[in-house]
Amino acid sequence: MAVQGLHHYNISAPLSLIEDVRDFYVRVLGFTDGARPRFASTGYWLYAGGAPIVHLTARTTDSDADRDGPGAPGYFDHLALACTGLDAMLQRLVELDIPFEIDEVPQLSQVQIFLNDPAGLGLELNFTGER
Repeated sequence: MAVQGLHHYNISAPLSLIEDVRDFYVRVLGFTDGARPRFASTGYWLYAGGAPIVHLTARTTDSDADRDGPGAPGYFDHLALACTGLDAMLQRLVELDIPFEIDEVPQLSQVQIFLNDPAGLGLELNFTGER
């Protein structure tokens, strides 16, 4: 067995928050809301590069809300995504008034943008060779 790369990650939260998270990934990062198999749960599959890499699942109860709610992602720190279009992304984040931080890694010829989605999960957007 060998790990080939990121398959998907799942965010599970109350439906109202899942709707906000879906909107964030579609409007801010340009994911598309796509096909999802019929499951017992309500949710979305968000696609990038033709693959469903973000799965959103609505919880049926809020019993875990205090442990897993916004800003308390447990051991999950962030998801890193390879991206292109640095200037357009910076413009979009400013236009949408979304807080972010930038870090440059000269050894990798990389610019990293750090931000959080509405569920409090950290995102690292990596742009290589764009500065």
